Amino acid sequence: MGRGKIEIKRIENSSNRQVTYSKRKNGILKKAKEITVLCDAQVSLIIFAASGKMHDYISPSTTLIDILERYHKTSGKRLWDAKHENLNGEIERLKKENDSMQIELRHLKGEDINSLNYKELMALEDALETGLVSVREKQMDVYRMFRRNDKILEEENRELNFLWQQRLAVEGAREVENGFDQSVRDYNSHMPFAFRVQPMQPNLQERI
Repeated sequence: MGRGKIEIKRIENSSNRQVTYSKRKNGILKKAKEITVLCDAQVSLIIFAASGKMHDYISPSTTLIDILERYHKTSGKRLWDAKHENLNGEIERLKKENDSMQIELRHLKGEDINSLNYKELMALEDALETGLVSVREKQMDVYRMFRRNDKILEEENRELNFLWQQRLAVEGAREVENGFDQSVRDYNSHMPFAFRVQPMQPNLQERI
């Protein structure tokens, strides 16, 4: 008994819909891999689930960009507008500029210079000398800045030492003064009696 024909319409039950999606998605990906191997075809497959999750497959012998470009040329359909085409051209220009800068950097390091002619070697030498002068000027600027900072630190340290010496002198004077006052008080407290001068003649005071 054969399988019954399934009506193709949206599955209302979310659980059944998710199960069906997983099975069908795996089946499509499997078929894409099989046709790539069996028929030497170039396949690009992109699937977006209702949740937004993406599943894709690209034949190992190609890339998605190559597939899209071939589709664009073969079908004649515009996959992006002029702005995107200009952007693609700008990306290519930046790639070439980056490659040129990488080559120039290797030349400045002394690498891959065997293919350079005399004029190019002279230009390279001028660039190196100019760079060396700039480096030395920057080195002197950094050295002057360090020297200036050292002088500032030395001056601040000198001022702090002066203030510290003044503080020590004031505290020392206070300690001496306090010690003298305490000695006087200690001496007075140990006096056994007080002296009073009396005339030797009893009636001398009365005459006076």
